[in-house]
Amino acid sequence: MKARNLVLSIALSLSAIGSTQTLAAESEELLHIQTRWAEVNYTLQDDEQEKAFDMLVAEANAWIEREPDNADAYVWRGIIQSTYAGAKGGLGALGLAKKARKSLEHALELDPDALDGSAYGSLGTLYYKVPGWPLGFGDDKKAGELLLKALAINPDGIDPNYFYADYLYEQGDYQGAKIAAEHALQAPPRPERPLADEKRRQEIQALMEKIAAKVN
Repeated sequence: MKARNLVLSIALSLSAIGSTQTLAAESEELLHIQTRWAEVNYTLQDDEQEKAFDMLVAEANAWIEREPDNADAYVWRGIIQSTYAGAKGGLGALGLAKKARKSLEHALELDPDALDGSAYGSLGTLYYKVPGWPLGFGDDKKAGELLLKALAINPDGIDPNYFYADYLYEQGDYQGAKIAAEHALQAPPRPERPLADEKRRQEIQALMEKIAAKVN
């Protein structure tokens, strides 16, 4: 297993400033976690990577402690835990995958549309990557349903289209996988996430090569 807020004029002005500062702080936290995750996931290996994932999980936990109702924080803790599980492998990975599922499910309870439906895509990926019963909770049918929900929210996103393409490939639907992968490559760039975009496109290209070997 490699394995988702002036007397009147002054009061209103201060309220607006406070709200802007809160949103800015949330954006800064989100950007930091996203950037660091890409560095850990794509540039580190072995023990160094595992230690970095441990630290990143701790950062996500601290974010959740500060903002327990922030769906974005739970989405990213789930993403970190799930990719950590994929990097770790073996029996230890299943415990992390279960924690990731719990984080992502809670994010959906708070706000299913958070981060363009990322919780649906990440949770769907877990469901088709994790072994099924009795070893794990994997469920290909549920995975497909979740991935389609992610696409319904973010139909042109690079991640939901890549996840769905990979899922269809695993299901043996190579033509469908090809269409989804090509759509993923057409996704607009995310200026705030250059490393993640670069590496994701490399993953898509690698998947397309595997698809081509099946359909040719």
